[in-house]
Amino acid sequence: MSEIKNKDKTTRRDFLTTVTATVGAVGVGAAVLPVISQMNPDSSVKALASIEVDLSKVKEGQEITVLWRGKPVFIKRRTKEEIQKAQQTNLKDLKDPQEDKLRVKKGKDEWLVVVGVCTHLGCVPIGGKGDYNGWFCPCHGSHYDTSGRIRKGPAPTNLEVPQYEFVSNDKIKIG
Repeated sequence: MSEIKNKDKTTRRDFLTTVTATVGAVGVGAAVLPVISQMNPDSSVKALASIEVDLSKVKEGQEITVLWRGKPVFIKRRTKEEIQKAQQTNLKDLKDPQEDKLRVKKGKDEWLVVVGVCTHLGCVPIGGKGDYNGWFCPCHGSHYDTSGRIRKGPAPTNLEVPQYEFVSNDKIKIG
């Protein structure tokens, strides 16, 4: 009879251990879930994962700025002179050599789309300024040309070209 009592106690102990471990695991999961959830981007950033921009009102030589993923994006409708100058730039003169044709969509050379964040320390450059009539970052003196390529100053790389596509002749989708 004492064997039966020991067997029951062992079973009860096993049950209590299992229940305690289960409650503990659920408690840890409930405590960790909010921490993990807060690491996800908030809904305003998710909503801007891709945006469509109407280009129909942008005149030649004009630049507009839109917000995408919390960053400014410069969309410039370049003049023929700006395009020609960008295409004729000697790659040996560039800190981060990249041909102009690799920074625009084929057949759409007049449209340049770049993330408007200086690659040095993340400042926002000013359009139409600087030694190369592209963008100038007054914070630390980086100069970008009309193709968004770094020409002078501490920035190590060109302005980033985001993923984008033309959905019609006068509308692009960024992202």
